[in-house]
Amino acid sequence: MPDYAPPYRLTPRILDQVAVICEQLGRWVAVSGASMSPHLRRDNRIRTIQASLAIENNTLSLEQVTAVLDGKRVLGLPREVQEVRNAFVAYEQLGRWQPGRADDLLEAHGLLMAGLVDGPGRYRPDDVGIFREGMLLHMAPPAERVPQLMADLLAWARGATIHPLIASCVSHYELEFIHPFSDGNGRMGRLWQTLILSRWQPLLAYLPVETLVHRRQDDYYGALREADRAAEATPFIEFMLQALLDAMAETMVEGSEKSSEESSEKILALLRAEPRLSARVLAERLGVTSRAVEKQIGRLRDQRRLRRIGPAKGGYWQVDDFP
Repeated sequence: MPDYAPPYRLTPRILDQVAVICEQLGRWVAVSGASMSPHLRRDNRIRTIQASLAIENNTLSLEQVTAVLDGKRVLGLPREVQEVRNAFVAYEQLGRWQPGRADDLLEAHGLLMAGLVDGPGRYRPDDVGIFREGMLLHMAPPAERVPQLMADLLAWARGATIHPLIASCVSHYELEFIHPFSDGNGRMGRLWQTLILSRWQPLLAYLPVETLVHRRQDDYYGALREADRAAEATPFIEFMLQALLDAMAETMVEGSEKSSEESSEKILALLRAEPRLSARVLAERLGVTSRAVEKQIGRLRDQRRLRRIGPAKGGYWQVDDFP
């Protein structure tokens, strides 16, 4: 057990949030089969990157970030384009890193901030304060204390027995409090929380919680300030767990909608090639139930994308690509 433990309390709200997240996660795993389509993984990763950088005042839109990662030219500041490329490279390395390893933390910062700061991948040599609109929000610990503070935090992360949902929030807050780097601390805190969560449940590597944080950016900074005033991570834990819960609910709905849309397109493709296929055969081809196929067919008929020509027996399906 590590000697150092970051200060926080387990409130009734935190315990309830953890229980609800675990319940929701069980449903998500049941629906997705503990995996996610490559298309949805990429979409969520792009949303994560765009939102995390937007919190740091990167102005590139979701469409522009997608274009950058597709190798296309975009009208944007070179620094912002570089931030996107760096973030994608860093998030793609999550599977290699361990939350309690200093070398991994420094490598992650080196990837995130390559070409953006002097000395990426090294702790800051100078004292820093966090300002917003000219006001000092947080005075970080002196630079000479950073190596020991980080060694203590990472040792705690290696041996923590608390639930990973809570440990991830505590680590995120402590990274923001210590502010170990000259720049990039916010995106590092969010990246490291994702790393801890993904080690517990791999699906969470692709949960775009950053979109909720960006949407609630004032509350995010407010939770950090409240935690600073309380001298413990508790208010920030409560904020981040709620963001995780809400992001999971949104992702489950979006995933269900996309899955339904993909199934509809597969049905139309099969019926274009073989118009006389029955619902039973379609279900076998798609690996779903006949009832699920019948629901999709009903929806496609309502959308006037599919028509039945002739009787139920002996007839065929007409796909209307341009209703």
